[in-house]
Amino acid sequence: MEFFEEARTTYAAANAGTLYWMLQRPVLAGGFLNTKQNSITLKDYGAQDDARGPAYTYGWIQGRGLESLVAHAEFFERELPPLADKLDVAGRRLYDLLAGLQRSDGHAYFCYDRDMVPVYADAADVVHKQEKPALIHTYSDAFVAKGLVAGASRYGLPDVTDHLAYFEEIIASIENGRFQMDERRPLSLESLATQADDFGPRMILLGGAGMLKRFGHTTHLTFADRFIAHVIDRHFDAGTGLLRNVPGEDACNVGHGIEFVGFALDYLDDSADPALIETLERILVSSFNKGFVGPGITLTVSIASGEAHSAYCPWWSLPETIRSAALCHERTGSAESLEVWKVAHSVFFDRYWRGTPPIAYQTMTQDGPVDFVPATPDLDPGYHTGLSLLAAIRAADRLRLKSHAISG
Repeated sequence: MEFFEEARTTYAAANAGTLYWMLQRPVLAGGFLNTKQNSITLKDYGAQDDARGPAYTYGWIQGRGLESLVAHAEFFERELPPLADKLDVAGRRLYDLLAGLQRSDGHAYFCYDRDMVPVYADAADVVHKQEKPALIHTYSDAFVAKGLVAGASRYGLPDVTDHLAYFEEIIASIENGRFQMDERRPLSLESLATQADDFGPRMILLGGAGMLKRFGHTTHLTFADRFIAHVIDRHFDAGTGLLRNVPGEDACNVGHGIEFVGFALDYLDDSADPALIETLERILVSSFNKGFVGPGITLTVSIASGEAHSAYCPWWSLPETIRSAALCHERTGSAESLEVWKVAHSVFFDRYWRGTPPIAYQTMTQDGPVDFVPATPDLDPGYHTGLSLLAAIRAADRLRLKSHAISG
């Protein structure tokens, strides 16, 4: 019980600190969130930093940020009402901006230039205008759709129906082979033709299932069980307990495997098949044990040898582990899941968390923090870190209530 109480206090304070830090920063392009700061030097990115600078707005980050603002406003309206009020002001502003962008052609994009034209930087960092095929969806669509549904649901807006339809279009795009993962190349049928069968798109969309359930959109949840079954049936390696990125191939993105577990458990209720819960816990424990190489969790490991393919250990997989382990332990009460939770908690706050300011180093190696950007240069707007810790807070609260009920 002592650990649960300490963890809850730590997570709530960390999230409040990050959100206050984010809200006091000058906005981008009239209201977009601004987390453009180097996590090592703590210097704000400027025009000299090219695609990292304030001239570029990342749809990924803004969609994630809207979902984060909404979820944290709901939590803090009881715990810290003045913060919740500020989050709702920022969330409503960001909702209007993102809804306008998405409404223009039915899509959201990874990166926008100063004129809010979708662009991408190729492997040589040359910036090009992005293609806009109507029938192809991306991770940016997924993150923005989740944010728009969350925002419209919290603010009671009639456009929620359109946003749910957008979400459903992305699900159909995944299942019909029209979802493009790589947004640093033209969005096109040619790009799709060479794309691997990675479980990432289903994993990310599954991340919306718990949110949809909490807002009462239960008629839009039929995809979730299909996605969970698809990933386990096609990607789970029974010998190691890991998820293959691509069926038949050797690479395993352990962070994505851990994230999948957290999203699945956030959605599944008490009627879930115990065998499925057991499999999810095995994926969590195996992924953490194989992936935790110090100072954190490596990007990729070999299924065959268990060896790490990368020296880079990004911050995000540690809070995702905290979420998954907390939700696992709540279901199973196992010593293994509790140990994973405690180790991930300790490593994240001892090695990655700066405290002042309340942000994490983006990436570390054995030699310490390094200037390596995992996906987007903007720092986390309370998504990987904040939403993961928020789920762990809820799990800790339920575990404490259960313990009090038993002891009472």
